[in-house]
Amino acid sequence: MSPEWKRRVMLFIQRFWQPTSACMTCMPGSWGNIMSLAHWVVAFHTGVLTGLLAVLLTFTPAAKLYAHRYGNALIVGLLTTAGDAYSHASHYHIPYVEHILTGAISGLLTLAASYLFEDRARRVRAAWARVFE
Repeated sequence: MSPEWKRRVMLFIQRFWQPTSACMTCMPGSWGNIMSLAHWVVAFHTGVLTGLLAVLLTFTPAAKLYAHRYGNALIVGLLTTAGDAYSHASHYHIPYVEHILTGAISGLLTLAASYLFEDRARRVRAAWARVFE
């Protein structure tokens, strides 16, 4: 597999777990329904759609935004909002609030992951070493 496609596969995996986690967090009753198959199916659809949209963007000039921490978080937040809106109707009383909230949380997860996991998770390894030494 070429390095470019390896990067796209990794991008898909990253863009899958962040929206799925955000979707599970933002749906009403999320923590009470954590074992609900229907709940997971909706979150899974949001994650897959967002991951596919993220990979499709790698073929456009917008792929340059992935190189920057905040641009990456913005793109992921917007793609998650679109993926969540397409995957299911809002469960909140005000239309689109759930989708926007899911996108915002996904963007924040992306930003947090960029700080934690950069440089082969240097910050996580340093914290682990401080705690267990």
